[in-house]
Amino acid sequence: MPSVSVFSASFSALRRGPTVKTRRLLAVAATRAHSSAAGASRARGGLPRFHAPSLPASKGEVVRVQGDEFWHMTRVLRLGVNDRVELFDGAGGLVEGSIQKIDKGGSDVELLEDARLIAPQGIQWHVFAAFGTLKGGRADWLIEKCTELGACSVTPLLTERCHNIAENRVDRLQRLVLAAVKQCQRIHEMSLKPPIQIGSLVPVVSQSKLAFLASAEAPPLLSVLPKSSNEQSGLLIIGPEGDFTEEEVHSLKSVGAAPVGLGPCRLRVETATISLLSALMLWSDAKHQETQQCS
Repeated sequence: MPSVSVFSASFSALRRGPTVKTRRLLAVAATRAHSSAAGASRARGGLPRFHAPSLPASKGEVVRVQGDEFWHMTRVLRLGVNDRVELFDGAGGLVEGSIQKIDKGGSDVELLEDARLIAPQGIQWHVFAAFGTLKGGRADWLIEKCTELGACSVTPLLTERCHNIAENRVDRLQRLVLAAVKQCQRIHEMSLKPPIQIGSLVPVVSQSKLAFLASAEAPPLLSVLPKSSNEQSGLLIIGPEGDFTEEEVHSLKSVGAAPVGLGPCRLRVETATISLLSALMLWSDAKHQETQQCS
C-alpha cells in the first residue's frame, strides 16, 4: 500500500500544476486539434464560413471581421494572412475572400469575386411554438434544431397556459441561432421573432393557405398534406405544456388551421415542433425537386 509520503508528494505536484514540458506538449496538441478542425472543414467540401452583417458587392473590396467571428477565425481555426474563407450576411449573400490583414481588433478580408445573392428555395416554414415554459436547455434545443432543419422563422407563442418568456432568454436564443446557422451551412439566417399573443396569430393564419396545427386525436399529418402546392410559405403551430385550451383551438381552426396528428404518443413541445417541422421540410423538399424536374 502506498505510504503517506507518496500521497503527499503527488498532492504537492498537483498543486504546483503541470511542468513546463507538459504545458508545451498540451499547447502543441491544442494547435494540432485546431488545425485538424480547419482541415476537416475544408475536407467536407467548403471553406471556413463566417458571418458579416453586410457584404460589399464587388471583387477587390474589403470586409472587416470583428468580435466573436474574428475570435473563431484566428484563435479557434488559427487562420492567417492569405487563407481563403467564405463570408455570408444571413440574407442570401455569399462571397469568397482572402485574409489580407490581422491586428488586435479584427481581420480584413478582401473579396476574390463579386458577391452572389442566393434566393431561398422551396416552401418557407414559419414556426409558432409556445415554448416559454421550457426549462433545462429544452428551448435551446428547439431553436437549434429548427435552425438546422431550415425553418424560415420561429416565433414564441403566448397562450393562456404559456403567457410569457423572459427577454434575456430571447437574447440567448438569438446567439444560438447564429451558431446553428454556421454549423449547418445555411445561407439564410433563421429569424427569431418577438413573442406574440395567440389572438394576434389568428389573422396571420387566416391569410395562409398552409397552416398546420399540432393537435391530439387529429388526422395523421401525412393524410392531411395536399397532393400538390404552389404556396411559397406555410405555418406550423404548436401548443404549450398542457396544450391549447378548447377556445384557442377553435379560434385557429375557424380561420383555416388544419389540425394534424403526430402519432399515438404524447409529445413534449420541442419534440412535437421538430417532428412536425421535419415531416413538412421533407415533404416540401420533395415537391420542390419534382417541380424542378418538370420545368
